[in-house]
Amino acid sequence: MDILLIGGLWLDASAWDDVVPELEALGHRAVPVALPGQGDGSTSATLDDQVAAVLAAVDSAAESGSGRPLVVGHSAACTLAWLAADARPEQVAGVVLVGGFPWDDGKLYADLFEITDGVMPFPGWGPFEGPDSADLDEAARSAFAARAAAVPEGVARGVVRLTDERRFDVPVTVVCPEFTAEQARQWIDAGDVPELARTKHVDLVDLDSGHWPMFTRPAELAGLLAGAAQQRD
Repeated sequence: MDILLIGGLWLDASAWDDVVPELEALGHRAVPVALPGQGDGSTSATLDDQVAAVLAAVDSAAESGSGRPLVVGHSAACTLAWLAADARPEQVAGVVLVGGFPWDDGKLYADLFEITDGVMPFPGWGPFEGPDSADLDEAARSAFAARAAAVPEGVARGVVRLTDERRFDVPVTVVCPEFTAEQARQWIDAGDVPELARTKHVDLVDLDSGHWPMFTRPAELAGLLAGAAQQRD
């Protein structure tokens, strides 16, 4: 199965470099999705541009004859993966959300940190101290900060638009790294994640890592993604 990999804020497609060979060894075709405005030097990209890039990858998988892909979103890009399910509910085999949840209709995509000169730079490690970054050593933190791509304002402040209720038929797996599956279930049941509260099939799986398991637990993450793909095949 094709597994489309969408990195969260400040990440380019190379964030998945350690996960790709692990997935391929497990028999899957891993496709990191290059997002406009994250790694290509563009500061004018919009959320619509990023959604278009993801949908192009979904369409390409279908056209290649490899069947419906599994769409994986990390952190803020959980919303991008969910937008793909909304736009292509019959072409997406399933969605995997890593370390995050999808916003509902009308929310701003990622208006989380200060915008400077039209972009949202990586804010440093202060906001992520604790479980998010506990498994990143100083070398890993320095490497992340050095490669972090500032996110264009048009992406961060783009408005999420969901229109097709068939998205709730698309099965979802939530990979729970810095929080637990039990916590995620409580949040969903309490109505804090309205989109998943309405989704018909949601699996929750734990992963002992911080917020960026593609760097710290690539083999374990790949195993969970392959497991989700097997369920949807």
